Amino acid sequence: MSDAKRVPAVDQVALAPVVEALCRGPTGTLSGAGGRVTLPSREAVIRIVEDLRAVLFPGYFGTNDLNDESLHYFVGATLARAMRSLEQQVRRGLAFTERHDVYSCTHCFEAAEAVTKAFLAKLPEVRRLVHSDVEAAYEGDPALKSRDEAIFAYPGMFAVTNQRIAHELHVLGVPLIPRIITEHAHTLTGIDIHPGARIGEKLFIDHGTGVVVGETSIIGKNVRIYQGVTLGAKSFPLDQNGNPIKGIDRHPIVEDDVVIYAGATILGRITIGKGSSVGGNVWLMRSVPPGSRVTQAEASELQFAHGAGI
Repeated sequence: MSDAKRVPAVDQVALAPVVEALCRGPTGTLSGAGGRVTLPSREAVIRIVEDLRAVLFPGYFGTNDLNDESLHYFVGATLARAMRSLEQQVRRGLAFTERHDVYSCTHCFEAAEAVTKAFLAKLPEVRRLVHSDVEAAYEGDPALKSRDEAIFAYPGMFAVTNQRIAHELHVLGVPLIPRIITEHAHTLTGIDIHPGARIGEKLFIDHGTGVVVGETSIIGKNVRIYQGVTLGAKSFPLDQNGNPIKGIDRHPIVEDDVVIYAGATILGRITIGKGSSVGGNVWLMRSVPPGSRVTQAEASELQFAHGAGI
């Protein structure tokens, strides 16, 4: 039988009830009480981050044909484009979250403009931090032949740069967009850093695959983390209605000059003291003082009761 005469396996009669079921319920509509509700564009957000990466590392990304004369023009033009797009995406994120009409809501317009200006003012500090991360990589990895290699090729640099950008938007109260930024890096690198995590200068994530850093983690200066490390939370309390209590500090504090080796799992609001090292595959749920050396054998001496309620 020719294709022209073949009877479709699925006809409109079969499709209709499935379409109806998929469009029914809270997940089937983006309409809000105020009218037109529009999600931020994931593709636009990623383009913004790539423009910002080109501004933070001019000559490495965006274009490699820069000189003293063209540098200011390139940075200015790229930054202007990124900020225009960011303001639009922030407005969309605010309108979507609050279910306001994205085209007519004055509050969303004004809030997006204020956020974009505040974020722009933070970029010199973000640049200082990401360049400190490059130094940390160069100082911490003997296999690294040049700083350029870290900027171009290291997944840890990519993920931490994304997180530093996302963190500033998170602090400014921007919904959705910070998670798009960090999850894009997560998808590409296998490194999952929540935008809420507070990270000091000179963070080096070596290799990186499987690293997880939770929302309320605090990481000090000059910290080195290897692949497979988790800075996570234990089970968290529930309210009287059985719902998770959110907004509590539940992830570790890692002080300055700490090294955490591959596969270590550190859970709960505990403190890893300054200058400590946590060995590979250690499972740790208690604070350790500055200068500690935690190995598997030492960690296993904890009573089993400390593992309850994970």
